[in-house]
Amino acid sequence: MNATPAAAAAIDSSPRIPRSSSSQNFRAPFLSPASRPTSSLWSPPSYPAYLMTSQPSPSASSAALPYPLPKSKPPLPSTRISAPIPPSDKPWLTKREPRALYSYLITVICMLLGLGGAALLCWRGLLSVQKLDPSKLCLVMNENFDGTSLDDTIWSRDVELGGFGNGEFQMTTTSDTNLFLRNSQLYIYPTLTSDTVTNVLNGGNYTLSGCSTKNHTACTAVSNAAKGSVINPVMSARINTKGKKSIRYGKVEFRAKLPRGDWLWPAVWMLPEQETYGAWPASGEIDVIEARGNGPAYTAQGSNFVRSSLNYGPLPTLLNQMFYPRYSMKRSSFDQAFHVYSLEWDQDFMRFYTDSRLNAMLYLGINQKSSFWQRGGFPQTAQNGSAQVVVNNPWSNSGPSAPYDQSFYLIVDLAAGGTSGWFPDNVGGKPWYDGSLTAMREFAVAQDQWYATWPQSQDDRAFRIDYIKMWELC
Repeated sequence: MNATPAAAAAIDSSPRIPRSSSSQNFRAPFLSPASRPTSSLWSPPSYPAYLMTSQPSPSASSAALPYPLPKSKPPLPSTRISAPIPPSDKPWLTKREPRALYSYLITVICMLLGLGGAALLCWRGLLSVQKLDPSKLCLVMNENFDGTSLDDTIWSRDVELGGFGNGEFQMTTTSDTNLFLRNSQLYIYPTLTSDTVTNVLNGGNYTLSGCSTKNHTACTAVSNAAKGSVINPVMSARINTKGKKSIRYGKVEFRAKLPRGDWLWPAVWMLPEQETYGAWPASGEIDVIEARGNGPAYTAQGSNFVRSSLNYGPLPTLLNQMFYPRYSMKRSSFDQAFHVYSLEWDQDFMRFYTDSRLNAMLYLGINQKSSFWQRGGFPQTAQNGSAQVVVNNPWSNSGPSAPYDQSFYLIVDLAAGGTSGWFPDNVGGKPWYDGSLTAMREFAVAQDQWYATWPQSQDDRAFRIDYIKMWELC
C-alpha cells in the first residue's frame, strides 16, 4: 500500500540521525585517566539535544539524560483513620465471649499437663536407673600408693614368661625398673629385654628370677633362630589381690593414665577367688577396662578407646564374650590425662563407665529372662577336644547373676602383644600373625619398628594409677 504525500510528510517530520560512521555512537569516546584534560575535572559525556524530550532541572548538570523521565503520579489519599475509634463503637468488646475464655483455659491446662507429664516421666526415669546405695557400701580397699613400695597386705606379684593364656610377648618381673611408686602413683613401666639380657634372638638361655608359677616351663626361655624360639623381648609387671582383697557385689573405682606405644595392652580386671563353677571360663572373668597403646590412627581402636567385657562360658570352646566398645574420645586419647574408671555390680545389674555414669561402656540388667545362660545362646552339643559333648548349664542351681555371684579379686597388668586376637591380623602394620608358631619371634625381630613408637619418658610410657578403691555390699 502506497502512503499519501501528506502522510509521508507526517512520518518524515521526526529528526533524522545521519548514518555516517562518525554519528552512530551516541556517547563520546571514553578517555583513560592519562588522556583526560588536565585543566578540569572529568565529567560524563554529553548527548545531542535532539535526544532529549524534556528540559533538565536547573540543578542538573549540563549533560542531559538520554531518555525521558516518567511523570510522577500524585499520592493516593491516606487510609489512616483520623482519630482512634472509641469503645462505644466496639460493642463486641464490652463482654468477653465464653468460648474465648474456654479456649484460653484449655490451652493453659494442656500446657501444664504436658509439663507435669514430662517432669513425671523424667523423675520416674531417674528413679528407674539402677545404682548402688552408698550407705550400703563398705570400704574393702583404699590404695593410694603413698609408700615407697607395694603393700604386701594388699598385693602379690605375678612373675612368669608363659604368656598368661593370651600368648603375650612380655615377661613380668620383680624388678623395680618395671614396677615402682612415685609421687603417690603406681608405675608399671615396660622395657626391652635386650637392655639387660644378651642373645635374645639366638643362643640365649634365660631363667626368670622370682618366678611365681608352679609351671616351670613358664620360668625359662631359650632363643634359637633355627627353631624359631626367642626370649620374651619385653619386660613388664603384673600384680593381684588374690587371697587378700576381693568383693562379691559392690564397686571398683580407680584413677589412671594409660600408656602410649604400639602393641602395649594395659588392663585392670578380675577373676574369681575360688572357681565355684569350674575352670575358666565357667566361673567367669570381669574386665573392668582394657585398651591398646597404639595411637588414635590405629583402625582397630587405639588409645582413644577404652573397653569393658565379661567373659564366661560352659566350656573353653564355648566362650561368650559380652564385648562393647562403648566409650571413646574424639579429640584426645586416654594416654593424655588421668580418667576415673568404675564398675558397679550387684545381683540385678552390672555397669562399667568412665568418669561419669553417662559414659557407660557396658550396662547389663540381670533377671531370669536375661540371665547369663540365656544371654549366651549356647548350643545343645559342642566339640570339647576330640569328643562331642552335651552342653550343660553349669549355673542351673544358682540365680540369674551366676557366675558373677561370687567373690572376685583384682589384677593390674601391662602386656605387650599376644596371639589372642586382641590385636587383629593385618591391621596397623602388625608384624606377626596370631596363628604363627613363631609369632613372638616375628614380634621381636620387628623391635626397631614398634619400639620407635614408645615414649622415652616414663610418665608417658608407663601405665600409671593414682588410686584404687573397692567397696562391697554389706
